[in-house]
Amino acid sequence: QVQLVESGGGLVQAGGSLRLSCAASGRTFSSYGMGWFRQAPGKEREFVAAVTWSGGNTYYADSVKGRFTISRDNAKNTVYLQMNSLKPENTAVYHCARNRYYKSYSGRYYYTGEYDYWGQGTQVTVSS
Repeated sequence: QVQLVESGGGLVQAGGSLRLSCAASGRTFSSYGMGWFRQAPGKEREFVAAVTWSGGNTYYADSVKGRFTISRDNAKNTVYLQMNSLKPENTAVYHCARNRYYKSYSGRYYYTGEYDYWGQGTQVTVSS
């Protein structure tokens, strides 16, 4: 069983920054891609960013490109999401998730069905 625990959320003013962390249990973290998704009240969960198991490739939603950066530290079993120039529309609960494929990637990194383990989420609120 894999457990994912997010942290780093909070209240920030528009234009500010936050760094989210997601700590994973288990010894296979470095063999799986990871993703960040977010869900605002009354909306579907949506893709934010993803990183391959080695960290060599990253992917972003168009709405966050140039402002958000995903990274991972396999020695610490942790994936990060650095969020800069935050906007009120970025307010949501942010979840990390583990891709279901071992050292492989289907390319559908934006699809929630590609992920098998999810964290409980951390609230990010951006005030205007």
